[in-house]
Amino acid sequence: MSAEKPQGCAFLTNEVGSERIFTPEDFTEDQRMFGQTATDFMNREVLPLVETLEKNPSGDFSEMVELLKKAGEVGLLMIDIPEQYGGLEVDKTTSMIVIEHLSKYSAWATTYGAHTGIGMQPLMYFGNHEQKEKWLPKFATGEVIGAYALTEPGSGSDALAAKTRAELSEDGEHYILNGSKMWITNAGFADLFTVFAQVDGDKFTAFLVEADRPGVSTGAEEHKMGLKGSSTRLLNLENVKVPKENLLGEIGKGHKIAFNILNIGRFKLGVGTLGGGKRTIEVATRYAKERVQFNTPIAEFGAIRAKLAKMAVKLYTLESMSYRVAGYMDRSLDVLDSSAPDYIAKMMKEIEEFAVEDSIMKVYGSEAMDFAADEAVQIHGGYGYSAEYEVERLYRDSRINRIFEGTNEINRMLIPGMILKRTMKGQLNLFEMIQKLEVALAGEQPQAPEQGNDPSLAFEKFLTEQAKKIVVYSANHAIQKHMADLRDQQELLFELADMISAIYAMDSTVARTLQLVESKGFEATELHRAATLITLADSYSIIRSAAERLLYNLASGEKLDRHLAALDKLTLHPRIDVIGLQKIVADAVIEREKYPF
Repeated sequence: MSAEKPQGCAFLTNEVGSERIFTPEDFTEDQRMFGQTATDFMNREVLPLVETLEKNPSGDFSEMVELLKKAGEVGLLMIDIPEQYGGLEVDKTTSMIVIEHLSKYSAWATTYGAHTGIGMQPLMYFGNHEQKEKWLPKFATGEVIGAYALTEPGSGSDALAAKTRAELSEDGEHYILNGSKMWITNAGFADLFTVFAQVDGDKFTAFLVEADRPGVSTGAEEHKMGLKGSSTRLLNLENVKVPKENLLGEIGKGHKIAFNILNIGRFKLGVGTLGGGKRTIEVATRYAKERVQFNTPIAEFGAIRAKLAKMAVKLYTLESMSYRVAGYMDRSLDVLDSSAPDYIAKMMKEIEEFAVEDSIMKVYGSEAMDFAADEAVQIHGGYGYSAEYEVERLYRDSRINRIFEGTNEINRMLIPGMILKRTMKGQLNLFEMIQKLEVALAGEQPQAPEQGNDPSLAFEKFLTEQAKKIVVYSANHAIQKHMADLRDQQELLFELADMISAIYAMDSTVARTLQLVESKGFEATELHRAATLITLADSYSIIRSAAERLLYNLASGEKLDRHLAALDKLTLHPRIDVIGLQKIVADAVIEREKYPF
């Protein structure tokens, strides 16, 4: 890997393939062993209990609690915890691999993630030594189960508008908490909640609240569309006395905890949907090979094969995006001194560096999983609508991912907003790209390389770079027209977000496949090259269409004509045989009965 420190959003400004990115082909033997441990645990302990966990009218979660404790016994709860507090402290890539392999059953993955992720990480990253020493070893074994209480009945995406109050007692030894939190995963059996409240009515602050404290209670189990095997309840706090030692972080700095934990959550949710998507392909392919219509297995029908191919390609793209970010994080964190007093602050800064990529992973992953689940139901036909088939649950469980960890709408607004903020601070050299673009528009239209047997993937690189120019051109004119008010133009932000996400998809797949060609040879990578070209064709179409919609809104008359002429000069009409390429991918999916890459 490159020794140069990775920079967030560099995929917009750096030439595709100019850096070596981390990919699943780079997994170490130890990382693969962690993945296998997670898979074995799923197959041995979790999947046999799915029907029992799903059909739980009494709200008894003893089986789920027992699963968490068994996961602790095999080390799956301690992977992120520092060694000094009883953990393994693995790298981010290994942690992601485990999440992916544990995501074959969403209710379990959500329960596990609420404990090891949002339930534990506020304490792990922002707690003091005494708090960590008291609680983290118990998190590592499952003796204590965590939950995260941020959302309130009156605040959804506007989390900082919380009304839960915390007031210091007269003796100065306790905070008295009053309020309600909702949609709290693990609430039915959690031992420790991270609760956000307003100190003195206006200082957003986090607290560690034990479930057995007087005044802590939970409501009835929510009747949810999906994730029926997980616990989701209202958390009520009525004059709850919390020792001042349970204050987490600093008074009034709870937003730092909330936002950083959301960043990490998006990062992990992206790879979680990858694991769920791979399971969905297995279920759909197996059914397609078994189901016979007109004396033929439906897996031989072109319409079904195309669906399976599209599902697999989206996941190949998501996988390329996800482990690229994991590699960036590990490279950034490896150079930090974990014994330094400011280590946590520096670590949070390094993780935040890739907040844009995290949001893209979350949006792309949740929508790729939704696409896969929807197509899998369609492949099953009427049986897909029956609760007797696993695909019906996969479909219901998938839908929440577009709401979890900040809705996709919120993340779509964040993506261009964060990029603009970085540009104005000089952290991203987008203005240099704009200058180069103006020079390019003044010259001759460049000729695309020939498609064909080119190990350098010159055509794929060229198409990606042209797409970047279209995005930069569109973003520049949106900024020029609206300036600081662009953040209020949500429709434009959505278009820009989809264009930026499509660039990241193109750049990540081309970079990964180029590395594969270099290591395995051109002929041995036909499947990966097919997936890459399909991703390029789809992403390029998204970018061109979004650019037109955006420019139609920004200008009219002669000015619009100039914009469209510039867009035409930047546009290449790639002659990519998507249908033929999908046949290559479909053959591999059906032959292997799983995600084929």
